Amino acid sequence: MTAVSHPLDWHLHLFWLLAVPAIVVAYVWATRSPESRPQHHQEVLFGAGLVLLLGAVTWPLTDLAAHWSLIALVVQRLLLTLAIPPLLVAGTPRAVLAKLTRPAPIDALLRIAVQPVPAIIIVTVVAVGTLTVGAVKLASDSEAAQVGFEILVLGSGFVLWAPVLSELPGAPRISALGRGGYLIVQSIVPSFLSIVWIFAKRSLYPTYSHHARFVGMSPVLDQQLAGFLAKLSTIAVLWTVAFVIMSRGHVLAGSEGDAEPLLWSDVQREIERAERRDRRDYPDGPPAVPGPDRDEPIGDESDSA
Repeated sequence: MTAVSHPLDWHLHLFWLLAVPAIVVAYVWATRSPESRPQHHQEVLFGAGLVLLLGAVTWPLTDLAAHWSLIALVVQRLLLTLAIPPLLVAGTPRAVLAKLTRPAPIDALLRIAVQPVPAIIIVTVVAVGTLTVGAVKLASDSEAAQVGFEILVLGSGFVLWAPVLSELPGAPRISALGRGGYLIVQSIVPSFLSIVWIFAKRSLYPTYSHHARFVGMSPVLDQQLAGFLAKLSTIAVLWTVAFVIMSRGHVLAGSEGDAEPLLWSDVQREIERAERRDRRDYPDGPPAVPGPDRDEPIGDESDSA
């Protein structure tokens, strides 16, 4: 990665400057048919998600996160996990989501991601693993590693929201209380590193320690404020969403029940999964159903008398 001498030195992040327009083209192409056409609010949500994505992974935020400030890195991670994934999913028509997740390998990953316990484990491993001292240094030294970590963190954001997004075909119908509790756990477990940052007496990241003070802050103060920002922002966002989900579930329970309506895309996805299981269990075709030695009419013999 190019050496930096000033926090606002401009750098060209070619991968994302090509990737984001490619996503726009793919979105327009995928929504060209009438049954896949997005509503206006979906276009707005998807566009907002792309704008935030471009801001999170290009100059100046990504450069500040790579070389100068742990606060900048936390802001980038918050955008990649808490804001961008739900906007992109909510902005994509369900018919397009069904096509994107239909291939067997992707559907297999989706079936794992929509389960709360695996989702918590995956998000925690990614959050902690990409914030180790070695990982932060690697991202600072290598732009390829930096892009790889950004993609990994963005993917963990989709996993984080998967159990509560009803737009995903074939997702389990978790109760409102279950989804709210899941989000509360997600706000606590993956962000335990923020407690370490808050109470550490010295800077834990040489990547940020060897630079001059950023906007007058020492590396230790930058680290402590990053810890508060990570913890409070995660709690504020996830607890607010959890409260809204549980409140809405309580209202529905008092009227027409807590369960959301079952859509045809959910039924179709379960049928596809059943067919895959059949092909896996019976590669030569399903076994013949045993029957009588000779064909006979179904019904009582007296009916034919």
